[in-house]
Amino acid sequence: MTFDINFNSDIPKYQQLVNAINDALANNTLSSGDALPSVNAICNDYKLSRDTVFKAYTILKDNGVVESVPNKGYYVANDTRKVLLVLDTFKAYKEVLYHAFINNLPKKVIVDVQFHHYNINNFKTILNNSKGKYFKYVVMTFDHKEVPHVLSDFDNDKLLLIDWNVYSKASNNYVFQDFGNAFLEALAEAVVPFKKYKKLVFVYPTFTKHPTESVTFFKQFCESNKFKFKIVTDPSDFIVVKGEAYISVSDRILGTFLEQCRVNNFEPGTDVGFLSYNETPTKKFIYKGISVVSTDFNALGAKAAEFINQEASIQTYIPTKLILRDSL
Repeated sequence: MTFDINFNSDIPKYQQLVNAINDALANNTLSSGDALPSVNAICNDYKLSRDTVFKAYTILKDNGVVESVPNKGYYVANDTRKVLLVLDTFKAYKEVLYHAFINNLPKKVIVDVQFHHYNINNFKTILNNSKGKYFKYVVMTFDHKEVPHVLSDFDNDKLLLIDWNVYSKASNNYVFQDFGNAFLEALAEAVVPFKKYKKLVFVYPTFTKHPTESVTFFKQFCESNKFKFKIVTDPSDFIVVKGEAYISVSDRILGTFLEQCRVNNFEPGTDVGFLSYNETPTKKFIYKGISVVSTDFNALGAKAAEFINQEASIQTYIPTKLILRDSL
């Protein structure tokens, strides 16, 4: 095989060599057991120092991509592929996504998971340090103006964006949920139980990172169906009132709601209502069951795994559904 080393590039030469070998594996130019050129051969052919080549091979060896055999040289270790999964935070519903993703991958795929916590410096560090080290990249983005620039250096064929359609391009691979029209359609299915209450209150706390478009579509829903409504952004202003139904994107607010119901002897689903965003494994068991509007995180994780297992591009939305339980 041949390598394309650009001496004028900002990318270190050892990293270019690492990237070239990883690309060859991804494109099946190299496969398990193939011998790699010797350190001396690369030095002579590409005018590189021994330290540069040795550093590249050491990185590949540490990553499990190659192995060295004494007196024989370097070989492709096996068919193992390393994938980077970048999530925002690790909440209960993200755990469902993660396990669905992992469980739908073959054993030869190793997944590294990192979290950016909506911090652009964390995001840049994770992605910039991962270039050329992984077979494919699955990334949950967020709303920050620098995100597109960070992603621009990655090959679209190796990059999958998941969860929220923010700063995506027409050429990107993606598996998204819809926080707008799909949310509106789910609310429309709850018109009958909502009519039990005199007012609908959307609790959208300032600390949330949930897309604001859901608030816009909530307003549209209430106006179209002539519901009295209110939006609460300050958690300290959240007071449960008999005869009102609440929608919240935060499980912290759900906890506050249940505590206030206990103190005031309100019965969820009768005196007051609650609709929670994002299904978790426990919400069906909490206080006779919490109604939810949610995408299918099992399906989202499984669909993301298809991108790893296949060479085809993927652009799809996972449906958002309403699950009615006794809290509404």
